[in-house]
Amino acid sequence: MIIVRLNPEINIKQISRIIRLIENSGFVPHLSKSGRVTQIGVIGDNAGLLNDIHRLSGVAEVVQTREPFKLVSREYRGSDTLVKIGDVIVGGKGVVVMAGPCAVENPVQMLKIARAVRKSGANILRGGAFKPRTSPYSFQGLKEEGLKILARVRNETGLPVVTEVISSSNVALVSKYADVLQIGARNMQNYALLEEVGRTRKPVLLKRGMMSTLEELLMSAEYILSKGNPNVILCERGIRTFEKYTRNTLDISAVPVLKQKTHLPVIVDPSHATGVRAIVPAVSRAAVAAGADGLIIEVHNNPDKALSDGFQSISPLEFARLMKDLKLVCHAIGRSISVGPHT
Repeated sequence: MIIVRLNPEINIKQISRIIRLIENSGFVPHLSKSGRVTQIGVIGDNAGLLNDIHRLSGVAEVVQTREPFKLVSREYRGSDTLVKIGDVIVGGKGVVVMAGPCAVENPVQMLKIARAVRKSGANILRGGAFKPRTSPYSFQGLKEEGLKILARVRNETGLPVVTEVISSSNVALVSKYADVLQIGARNMQNYALLEEVGRTRKPVLLKRGMMSTLEELLMSAEYILSKGNPNVILCERGIRTFEKYTRNTLDISAVPVLKQKTHLPVIVDPSHATGVRAIVPAVSRAAVAAGADGLIIEVHNNPDKALSDGFQSISPLEFARLMKDLKLVCHAIGRSISVGPHT
């Protein structure tokens, strides 16, 4: 990939001429603007373009990227991407908190939990309508009925909704109801699904696979951006190791490493990272201290009776205590909890 950086005073006619040259050469230009910096990314074996583009008026410099991932790299975009979800901004100074049950069980349960997490300061409501489970005999979710419940609860509380999409065939359905499309760990390298959500403009929450490297995570994000959707949030949710005391092992170093490598916002899922209710608060505090732009936490009003992942879900009371702690951590590192809907 080459990056064509343009002069700040360049006009529309000059930009159009550069884009036309790129397209006539058989490449797809990716135009982006960050502050006063305007640039065009060109992906492919495009060494032959270098001399032609260098000579065009309005071009400041042309550089070749070194990373295998292109559009998600800091080389392509130096400033942080801000992903807008309703009135909530992910990737800014504020730390965003997504909270709710692992699975939507019924309307009463969902509304009760949503009101509780909103009161404590959550910005976004999470809840699974489609649940890919290890066992085919486990609860698989309410599917479209679950999506309808989420939409009704959003209308009642004002909380935007994030929920998982598990196949390319149901992207349109989930997009109809959800504000954020979650790609789960098992689907991180489901390239047909990544391309399909890339064709939407919906924000996408992309979780790291349980045995995937950070480079593989970034390459998966590249699939989404390459199809035209820049609204991607990365999620570290723990990786599989030989440790048995936790469900997974949280790679806390992934947060600062990703912040160096990419302009995309990075959040952490302490619930799946640990699988242990008692240590979710400690890991949440650590994630924010490490620089995470947000958290996605499982909260259930009766965790012991939850239909899915109750062992890693905290109660609304525990969530309220955690939010108070997180405000102190944010203050210590010069950040704040993002403001959500009015309680």
